[in-house]
Amino acid sequence: MKKRKRTFEELVMENRLELLKNSKQLELIEDRLEKRHLQKAE
Repeated sequence: MKKRKRTFEELVMENRLELLKNSKQLELIEDRLEKRHLQKAE
């Protein structure tokens, strides 16, 4: 039996759950997004 491929939405949800468990990783991503937004605003 072939293993069915996951949809993009399923992968996103899985990643979100992992990140919520790993707060340090989440903080790094938030910092990167913040820097990106600040650079665009200039």
